Amino acid sequence: MRRSFGLTVRGRSLLAGGVATAVCAVVLDERDLLRIGLFVCLLPLVSLLVAIRTRRTVAATRALLPERVAAGSPAEVALELRGGPVLGALRLADTVPDAAGPVRATPPRFTVHRIGSAGARVTYPLAPQLRGAHRIGPLTGRAVGALGLAEFSREMRPADTLLVLPHLVALRGAPAALGSGEGTPGAAAQQGQGSPDVMVRTYRQGDELRRVHWRSTARHDELMVRMEERPWHSGVTVLLDRRDSAHRGHGQRSSLEYAVTLAASIGAHLLRRGEPMELVTDDGLPVAPGDGLDPLLDALAVLRPSARTDLTGSPVAAGRDLVAVLGATSAEDAGRLAGRHPGGGYAVVLDVPTWDGGARTADPEAAAVLRRAGWHVTVAAADRTPEEAWDALVLGQGVRAGAS
Repeated sequence: MRRSFGLTVRGRSLLAGGVATAVCAVVLDERDLLRIGLFVCLLPLVSLLVAIRTRRTVAATRALLPERVAAGSPAEVALELRGGPVLGALRLADTVPDAAGPVRATPPRFTVHRIGSAGARVTYPLAPQLRGAHRIGPLTGRAVGALGLAEFSREMRPADTLLVLPHLVALRGAPAALGSGEGTPGAAAQQGQGSPDVMVRTYRQGDELRRVHWRSTARHDELMVRMEERPWHSGVTVLLDRRDSAHRGHGQRSSLEYAVTLAASIGAHLLRRGEPMELVTDDGLPVAPGDGLDPLLDALAVLRPSARTDLTGSPVAAGRDLVAVLGATSAEDAGRLAGRHPGGGYAVVLDVPTWDGGARTADPEAAAVLRRAGWHVTVAAADRTPEEAWDALVLGQGVRAGAS
């Protein structure tokens, strides 16, 4: 920790005056004046000793409440001070990056005049708007004596890390053909002895009427559909296009942050529905090594753009559905992506020029290529919320090649 202490300008001036007074008193043989000079010299030296003692006895701790917070959600930093009495004022300054969002009206600067036996506590709010691992600190302290003659500066606490997670939005429903529908592998629809076991579930918008199981419908008094013809399903892969060249805009309003929010929200939505889900980047590598929502959000919090320029990568595992969130994509890259998952998939293609204030694209070429390959595609501009983009994908599941 960096430490410094010494006399202030006032203290040095007083010390110099005291020395001059003492010298003059010796020359003039004035004992009373010598006593005054020595007393004046003693004052800043005593203040310096008090400052040294305060520097050694005062300690600080920092607590982030909470340590993990979603972008746009409030957080709080609590500073706990303990130690001996403060003779004068202790001025604290904490270092917070702009991305962590300290409230402008209350910058993290404080003056403490007293530390009791139970210590002292000061807090300040944060409003982080941008995901990432933000360093809060270091905390520096500057103490000035009661007479303003001596001071010390010290790094009282090193930096701590505030993890800001991607903002999640609430999504509704899912394309009927996406996943198993019940969070159970589709092979469960073929079980039992002898003939296939007919399993049913409630009717959802988009289900074909020929799959309605009328006997179960009469028994449950609501439309039920058969599930025995459902193909085997091993989960859903969500692909996030993080190529730097495929995105526009800056900060939280960039197309990359929109894509991260949408991909994270889709992943959280599928996990809540019980779907086996894996989120990968454009190169096909998993974002998070573990399972569950928390490891996924932690990994997305520190995800950075990649220098890749194409969508080449390993094929998606057989039996898995694919949902892709794409930035600006060429027709060639759309063809490569379709080749990685020849069974078709689902894609939200961002109309990236609109993030730079450009006009809407009638139908991005990549969207047309994917539709011709049998994909369900929706196009999202900058003025479309992630919820609206997902709703369009859910409701437009029947849009196929050649559709506008």
